[in-house]
Amino acid sequence: MSGQLTAAEAAREVGVSEQSVSNWRRQFIEGARNGLAGESGKDSEEASRIAELTQENAMLKATIGELYMELRKSGRGTPGRVPQPCGKTRPAQRVN
Repeated sequence: MSGQLTAAEAAREVGVSEQSVSNWRRQFIEGARNGLAGESGKDSEEASRIAELTQENAMLKATIGELYMELRKSGRGTPGRVPQPCGKTRPAQRVN
């Protein structure tokens, strides 16, 4: 980056291809640009995933609230009583 060595010289010095040095240089420059712009790729992916999960969580809470109100209206939602599943049930499967 400082211009003291060419990509070919740097590659020979560390025992890699010139293409590898050029790729590393390009990735370094892109990372610096993103960092200065506040757009770390990993950070933006994490922020996007958090926003997605927050939205899903809000939707699930609203759905649970609506179902609870339906149970209360039907008389099956007696406070303090946990509704039990009807019929045959399968063990819960883990989802990653």
